[in-house]
Amino acid sequence: MASKVTEGALTLLKTLPRVALNNIKDLPTTLYKKKTDRAAGRKKKGRGDKGQGARGTWDPIGYEGGQAPLILTTPVEKHYGKYAARRQYPPISLLEVQRLIDLQRVDIKRPIDITSICNTNLYHLDVSKNHFGFNLTEEGCDVFNAKVNLEVQWVTELVIAAVERNGGTITTRYYDPQCVAALNNPKAFFEKGLPIPKCKLPPQDALVFYSNPNNRGYLADPEKVLEAREKLAQKYGYKLPDLSSDPVKSLLLMRKDPLQIFYGLEPGWIVNMADKCILKPKDEDYLRYYANVY
Repeated sequence: MASKVTEGALTLLKTLPRVALNNIKDLPTTLYKKKTDRAAGRKKKGRGDKGQGARGTWDPIGYEGGQAPLILTTPVEKHYGKYAARRQYPPISLLEVQRLIDLQRVDIKRPIDITSICNTNLYHLDVSKNHFGFNLTEEGCDVFNAKVNLEVQWVTELVIAAVERNGGTITTRYYDPQCVAALNNPKAFFEKGLPIPKCKLPPQDALVFYSNPNNRGYLADPEKVLEAREKLAQKYGYKLPDLSSDPVKSLLLMRKDPLQIFYGLEPGWIVNMADKCILKPKDEDYLRYYANVY
């Protein structure tokens, strides 16, 4: 078979003409530049009759006849300054939280934080997009009726009133990007075999927000938080439930340490998913590092 193909190819080469200058052609897709300066009897070379086009004196881009160009007279939009570096808080409404509770996608017998919301596989945080947590919005504040312990990153006064009116508690908490990545998918983080990081303090521009008792900041004085709860109840006209005699007092008052990111797990511990055990550091240097803020 191969011999027949070879013989046929050789026979075809013998019959074809030899390559020469008189039989070479360009490809069919070759583009030719219009030759305007070689036309017989023409002196304007396709540039028309007079004007800027013929003389090659077009105005520069943006020139508006001498007046100030539009690009210089339009004010700069400061609103978008350093937009890529801003901290982003994806919104989640009280109505959506109530729906998750009604559908039993979250357990109200445990505090609801980033991990509880992301474990529903309906909401996720992307550190590459500067996501620093969730913003609990006001939609559904009139139908929210769950007694829960909420921990979010950004709230308004009306949201706080809607949660505390039903006997619940709410806390605003800051997490750095490394902690947000761990909270977004704890299983994937534990499978890497990395120690649980300690949470950093909020930056200078966010320190005031998380230290304000009116925002229920986790760095605020607990006594001032109780006073802010009373003032807010008087402002919106509802009776504040007594937490001291509440049967789920331990749940509603459960808080994390400022360096802690998981409930029941301390910074520096390693969760071994294969052996189903927890490895705790014993070296004094490691213990000192994970016990201090810096």
